[in-house]
Amino acid sequence: MAAIIQTEAGRVHGASQNGLSVYRGIPYAAPPIGDLRFRVAQPHPGWDDVLDCESFRPIAPQIPNEALDAMVGAAPQQQSEDCLFLNVWTPATDDAARPVMVWIHGGAFTIGSGSERIYDGATLAARGDVVVVTINYRLGALGFLHLPAFDESNFGMRDQLAALRWVRDNIANFGGDPSNITIFGESAGGMSVSSLMASPEAQGLFHKAIPQSGAGHHGIDDPQAVSHGEQFCDLLGVDPTDAQALQSASVADILAAQAKLEEQMLYVAMEAGKQPEMPFRPIIDGEFLTQMPIDAVRAGQAAAVAALIGCLDEESKLFTAMVPTEPPNEEDAVAVMDALHGDGQKLYDIYRAAREARGESTTPYEIQTAASGDELFRIPALRLLDAQAQHNDQTWCYLFDWKSPMLDGALGSCHALDIPFVFGTQDIAPEFAGQGVAANALAEFTMDTWLAFAKTGNPATEQMPAWPQWNPSTRQTVILGESVRIQPNHRAQETTAWQDVL
Repeated sequence: MAAIIQTEAGRVHGASQNGLSVYRGIPYAAPPIGDLRFRVAQPHPGWDDVLDCESFRPIAPQIPNEALDAMVGAAPQQQSEDCLFLNVWTPATDDAARPVMVWIHGGAFTIGSGSERIYDGATLAARGDVVVVTINYRLGALGFLHLPAFDESNFGMRDQLAALRWVRDNIANFGGDPSNITIFGESAGGMSVSSLMASPEAQGLFHKAIPQSGAGHHGIDDPQAVSHGEQFCDLLGVDPTDAQALQSASVADILAAQAKLEEQMLYVAMEAGKQPEMPFRPIIDGEFLTQMPIDAVRAGQAAAVAALIGCLDEESKLFTAMVPTEPPNEEDAVAVMDALHGDGQKLYDIYRAAREARGESTTPYEIQTAASGDELFRIPALRLLDAQAQHNDQTWCYLFDWKSPMLDGALGSCHALDIPFVFGTQDIAPEFAGQGVAANALAEFTMDTWLAFAKTGNPATEQMPAWPQWNPSTRQTVILGESVRIQPNHRAQETTAWQDVL
């Protein structure tokens, strides 16, 4: 058994595992149930006895994506509205004041948890002598439903704030340094990181940020969020002005209505060749967010925060694999790209010429998925880099181009493939991540990079001692893949084509 630690809400004990102390399922806020449903997270009332924190506790209610779970080796977990827990991996519960890394999971703001096997913090904590924290937060309608019937909003994002306040106030007792906190996350977790960078309410709660495949263009304005809420209520069969009916609706009914709305806005849109849209995401409510995150960062809201920002080279191939359709012809691809850009034929021609010059595939499928991934992830990442670099020299860019062997290589360097390399958990999902000497070397380099950044705000390591700071003119990017190299103006022809878009 690991040491008994005093937190502000009560004492906890964890488990000793492979030289680490691990505390799973620590409550960081009051259970958001009953009258606290659709309310901002409240302080936990505390407990008297020593709380057993050797095992994970329930995750937020959700309908798991079985195809994605199979890819990354995820296992079913118990669910409950009482889900506001976090997990801590620490080398020692002493006064060494180690850097702290707080992971915010992804999953389109509707699935996922901080206790998934691929997010196990043990390897990262031991390798870098850091404290790793992973968190749950409310998802879907329970976390992001926005209606005039409620006095509050952004419940899921404010859960994240509550977790960060817990870390600030308690992590010293777990061997961590509350003055050196890095937040990192992927996909919806990366979007969360960018939103926290942009939020006045989050100021001072962290010092460094790593948004992975999630930049600052994913906030939703108040009228659109209300419209999504009304559509959800229609599917639920509840009047959107009836707060009491929403308060008393069953979790099963909420998840069913949420799934229908998500299917309409994500999967039906993808099958129709349209750009998918997440119905639940951070809301520009005038308080947590006062403007689109990219605009807040551009205005200097995160000026004190060092940032390591990036994505993967073939992000969209994960989504096309999950919603298989007939490969597009050129006309189909141009139509999709027209919806993304406004001049699909021009964009198509630019991508085709650039890829042909580099000796890459120029099939309509490859061109369309490249453009879609750029629109969703790469271009927003470049915009965020440009915005942050105006205010903080410690702004750095990476791009993953390691390719998954799964589905005979069809996934390429797809969305979420970076996660097992960040945590050193590639052996959990070798079919997805790959395995062998090269995979292990990339995991070691990636972990060392993230750890160096968490410690100093600079990702440079012995293997890459001269990591270039982001400069909007030279656009030097560190590419992580079969080889690690510095590339100026990576894919400049394609990225330049988005100059006046987004």
